[in-house]
Amino acid sequence: MSKTVLIIEDNDDIRENVVEILELAGFKVYEAPNGKIGVDLAIQYKPELILCDIMMPELDGYGVLYMLNKNPEIENIPFIFLTAKAERLDLRKGMEMGADDYLTKPFDDLELLNAIDIRLRKKEQQEKFYSKSLDRLNKFISKKDGLSELKKVIQERRTRAYKKNQVIYYEGDQGNGLYLLLSGKVKAIKLAKDGRELMTGIYGPDEYLGINAMLLKEEHADTATAMEDCLVCLIPKDLLEQLLSQYPDIAREFIKLLAHDIREKEEQWLQMAYNSVRKKMAEAMVRLYEQQPESEHGFKISREDLAAMTGMATESVSRTLTDFKDEGLIDKKGAVITILRLEALAKMKN
Repeated sequence: MSKTVLIIEDNDDIRENVVEILELAGFKVYEAPNGKIGVDLAIQYKPELILCDIMMPELDGYGVLYMLNKNPEIENIPFIFLTAKAERLDLRKGMEMGADDYLTKPFDDLELLNAIDIRLRKKEQQEKFYSKSLDRLNKFISKKDGLSELKKVIQERRTRAYKKNQVIYYEGDQGNGLYLLLSGKVKAIKLAKDGRELMTGIYGPDEYLGINAMLLKEEHADTATAMEDCLVCLIPKDLLEQLLSQYPDIAREFIKLLAHDIREKEEQWLQMAYNSVRKKMAEAMVRLYEQQPESEHGFKISREDLAAMTGMATESVSRTLTDFKDEGLIDKKGAVITILRLEALAKMKN
């Protein structure tokens, strides 16, 4: 069956040329001369990939991407911007909004087809990973009716891909659901009164974000940002509340998760208040190591994120990491840190 592509482009010559190339390559193509018609066609046909110009009448490319992101049925369609050279400086805005790639005009047939092939293959890989992640949830779910129902809900929900540095939710946003991280890493940051960023947590695959806001019915107390490309499943607020009221076992599991989250944060604040610089850094190294998959020996983290995680100045972070490397506790190459003596770090004296 032919793959479907939607091209949204106000320049008739460019649009017709792209349609011709794609149809010759075996794609089924839908075309729109402006952003408004493009959004309507995306909702109607749900194509497997969207090519979209930035500067257009009716609704520009950023508006198109915004509208797609608001619709759960089409928010995960791979999205490629078509842009003129003069607009390249504005691309960061689009990439932060969730665009997957961009092509700079003029582009040739091979560039176009390669970009589409890469995005479609990546989407297939994400869907396979989603299936594997659901299998891993069996450890959490067991055979209880409520938790089995939760797995069914997750399996039926669509996932959303977030690119590195893209914000998942902001501090002060109203919680509209529970986020299950399927792949990648996410950091949660809270802005202190003195303007410093304090990291309240780092989350990995099969962990939940936004539990506090959901269960306490409050606004998010921190900002969640992707540390690397991530795949996230959102369980809507109304659906989760229905499950919690119908199945006590689900409620008990999430209360445990909430209690664990609160305890971890309390321990983190105490460590930041009373531990020495070396002790704080050692405990951060241990926490990061424990969050790594067994198959990975090193983890990647910036000085700024380590400073936010430990409540230290970036200069102190650099100095302490250098000391740890000189002492043979860690190895460091760029932003990648490898733990060499885990037990020594865990038993670091204050």
